[in-house]
Order: sequence, then C-alpha cells, then structure tokens
Amino acid sequence: MPRDYSTNILAGWERYRVKLVERIEPTEAGRKPRVEVTLVREARTYRCSGCGQETAKVHDTVVRCVRDLPILDAETHVWVPRYRVACPTCGPKIEALSWLSPWDRVTKRLAESVVRLCRVLPVKQVAEFYGLDWDTVKNLDVAALAAQLLPVDFTGVTVIAMDEFALRKGHRYATVVLEPQRKRVLWVGQGRGREDVRPFFELVGTEGCRQVQAVVMDMNPAYEEEVRVQCPHTVIVYDLFHVVAKYGREVIDRVRVAEAYRVRQDHTARKVIKGARWLLLRNRENVKAEDRVRLRDLLAVNRRLAAVYVLKDDLKHLWDYTYPGAATRFFVGWYQRAIRSRIGPLKTFARRLKAKLPGIIAHCHFPLHTSLLEGITNKIKVLKRMGYGYRDDGYFFLKVMAAFPGIPENAG
Repeated sequence: MPRDYSTNILAGWERYRVKLVERIEPTEAGRKPRVEVTLVREARTYRCSGCGQETAKVHDTVVRCVRDLPILDAETHVWVPRYRVACPTCGPKIEALSWLSPWDRVTKRLAESVVRLCRVLPVKQVAEFYGLDWDTVKNLDVAALAAQLLPVDFTGVTVIAMDEFALRKGHRYATVVLEPQRKRVLWVGQGRGREDVRPFFELVGTEGCRQVQAVVMDMNPAYEEEVRVQCPHTVIVYDLFHVVAKYGREVIDRVRVAEAYRVRQDHTARKVIKGARWLLLRNRENVKAEDRVRLRDLLAVNRRLAAVYVLKDDLKHLWDYTYPGAATRFFVGWYQRAIRSRIGPLKTFARRLKAKLPGIIAHCHFPLHTSLLEGITNKIKVLKRMGYGYRDDGYFFLKVMAAFPGIPENAG
C-alpha cells in the first residue's frame, strides 16, 4: 500500500502528509481523549488565496493547531504549517487550501458537520459534543446561515404578509415578513413600529416596492402607515384571524367581565361566567361534546353574552364572500345589528371596524390570510424553546429564516 494512501484518500489533508500521530489520554474526569496529528509539507508550490495563482515563493510560515472531525472517541487536533505566499500580484497572502479556510481554526468538514448538527440541536449541546467553545460553534452557524440566506432575492415578490411576535418578556416584539405563495420568510426585525419595519422596505428598494400588489396584516396602525408611505399603490388586506382575535379581546372579554360583576352577589352564576372565557372564544366546531351543554345553558340565561357570541360567528362569514358588493351589504346588516344591541364594547368595536372596511373587503380581490404566518409564529416559539432563548437577536432571526426557506419556484 502506498505511504500516502491513508492521508490523501482517507484524511484528505491536501498538500500535506502525516509525520506523527499521538494519542493523549485525559487526565481529568469527563474529558475526552485527544489525538495529536502533526503534518508536514508535501507539495512544493503554494496557491494564493487572493488571485488563485501558484507560486514557489514563501513570505513566512507559522504552525497552527486546528480542529478536525473526531477520530473514533477522540478529539482531533491537527498541527499544520500555514504558509503566507509571496504572490507577485497580491503581495503576502495566506495559502489557499481546499480543506481549511484561510483564518479558521477548524477544518471545513468539521465546520460543515457542526452546522448540520446546529439545525436540530442547541449551540450549547453541539459545543459539548465536539468539545468546542460556544462562541466558535455559534460563529460557524452564523456564517453558514448568512452565506445561505443573504442577500435575500426579492425578485417576483408581489404579495407579502406582516405580523408581530413576542421576542421575550417585557413587551419586546419583533416583526416577520412572509411571502405567502412560497411560504418563505423574507425578513425579521426587532420592534413593531413604523421605524422598525422601515429597514425592510429600504432593503426591498424602490423597484421592489413598486411590484408589491398587496400586503396582508393585522390592524396595526404602524404597519399600515409605513406601507402607505413606501408602497402607496399597494392594497392593504385585513385577515380574519386578527379581526376575530381583536373581537374576542375587546368585546367578548369585556362583556364577560362586566356580566360577572353584575351578578357578583350570585357566586354560582359569577363563577360560571368567569370560567367560560375559552368556551366563548373557541370556534363552535371546536367545542367538545361535553362542553356544548354548558355553553348552551350559559347563552340561554345571559342575553348579552349570547348576542356577542352569535355576532362573532356571523362576522366570520364576511370572509366567505368573493364579490365586494355582496360583502359590503353583509357587513352593513351585521353593523346595524351590532349598533342596535346596545352593548357598549360591541358598538365601539363595530364603529372602529367600519372605518377599516376597505381593508376587509379587499380580501375579495386578494383572498389572503395570515393563518400561515400564525403557524410560522408558533414554530418560532418552538425554535426559542429549542435554543433556550437567544442572546443574539440577529442569530435568532437567521434561524427563523432558515426554518422557512420557501418552496422552490419549479417545485411541482
């Protein structure tokens, strides 16, 4: 067998051969054994990392210790002479190697293995598995994610969806922008105000903003104001999920609390009303069989709760219409019933919703919704739990984008 078979074919340390291999057993409990590999130069020419040309001239040499993939149960430390070539074109430049980036302390294959494991495990566990520093693992993952995801290609993006999610406790929020057709996260940024989402539109550019035809969102006034400034021709679409969720908070919850206070002397009735929050907010088809009797009895004895519950279900039908005229007539009928109910929170909500009617009716032309975005928001929470939180928001946002790369255009 040739002397260099194992090094060139199995080890793959191009331009070098093994001079010495030594196994060092750990002296402390819990530490892994270490394999020390000393390499010597085999090739006589050097490739410039700047222009790529070969030269035989060397500017200087330094021996570095780099980490490679583990050998069986042992960490692998490779001592390798690194040459700075005297390139006639670029001047002094580090030598280019296929298996080691110019200034890295880990081989490319170890870096790739670390990045693959970071897709399914937190950084802490990956660092412990390979015996690497936490920051080293994180920096490798960040570099790989940035190379894969950035810069974002906005070509052909005509419809976007915007939503917010809780970044951490203390009313810290972030905004996520999605391309619904391809299920691709385009951008994630801190905050939910006008100034916070402006960097997205600056990234898209003037031409990109012109091609955006519709934006689906909740009724966040900051989003709406910035979209109207950056994309004045764009149609704003309000989705069903957020309108109904807003109805639950501003109408059902307030009426339920007021009714519980009104019957405060009747402890049994008060307890029933206070414990009925999720019964009233849940979709009728999702109410369990054992809870339907309790819901029916509650609505039978409380007219105000029955009124807001029925009008909640009716409001959802507004998104079933595909013709603007029919949708407008349906809303007018719903609005009149809400005003005649003489229920304060319901009347207030109806008047505010009337001012937003064009954005609701717009779904007839752009049947969009953020249910997909809500699903993505739920998965973002899972990512946070997997990572036990993220100290670096930029890193976390890259992880979110990597989790939703989108459906390829030629798929299917």
